[in-house]
Amino acid sequence: MKRAKSVDQWRISDELWEKLQPLLPDHPNTHRFGGGRPRKPDRVCADAIFFRLRTGCQWKALDATGMCPGSTAHARFQEWVAAGVFLKLWTAGLLEYDQLKGIDWSWLSMDGCMTKAPLGGKKTGRNPTDRGKSGVKRSLLVEGAGVPIGVAVDGANRNDFKMARATIERIAIKRPKPTKKKTQGMCLDKGYDYDEVRELLEEFGFSAHIRARGEEARELKRRAGEKARRWVVERAHSWLNRFRAVLIRWCKKSDNFLATLHFALAVITYRATGLTG
Repeated sequence: MKRAKSVDQWRISDELWEKLQPLLPDHPNTHRFGGGRPRKPDRVCADAIFFRLRTGCQWKALDATGMCPGSTAHARFQEWVAAGVFLKLWTAGLLEYDQLKGIDWSWLSMDGCMTKAPLGGKKTGRNPTDRGKSGVKRSLLVEGAGVPIGVAVDGANRNDFKMARATIERIAIKRPKPTKKKTQGMCLDKGYDYDEVRELLEEFGFSAHIRARGEEARELKRRAGEKARRWVVERAHSWLNRFRAVLIRWCKKSDNFLATLHFALAVITYRATGLTG
């Protein structure tokens, strides 16, 4: 009973399942006589995929949960990755959040975060802060309240400012055009203090707010306890690290890791709407 309880607390919620189910691709029966082995229900596989997202366990470890075999869950995950299900779920969550609470485009923040990637694979690299071990960097863009709206991944040795264009281009929903009355500020730390970044932001119509090297440290000394406006992106990275499958990348395929990130971002976004727990 104790094991069952620990498993049940990581199942996908009914509210989130209602958002996910309409996005799943149809699977026609291809058996020549219309029979064959019954297919595992999508809800069961969704529970297993969500369990892995939260715990970071190996696919084979799902066998012990009693949900479904790990091979079945992994195969269904691959189907849904190919269909872009998790990106669609995140996008749908952002649209609902915008409708219910409104995306704050006036102040955006971007920052990168390095995590481990022991198995390597595409879009990984030597982590300069972890003795050169294999790692991955995710670059995250959030709106004013900290809800993630864009993400990109690359090797851990990739500089944050080099990922700025890819992150902006991967904003998951249509971005409104900035105007003189409704400007869109981009808050960045000293890691983005390059003319290349300023030119990029001007190209996309953002108002650059970049702390020069040493400027922020001096400012914080003068105003003790004050937080930089971009603290919301650091909080968003902290939220992501609670999903163990994101905290350590065990996916060799970069598409699978990005889809895992999209799933985690969708969960965060729907929680921000108040529609899910």
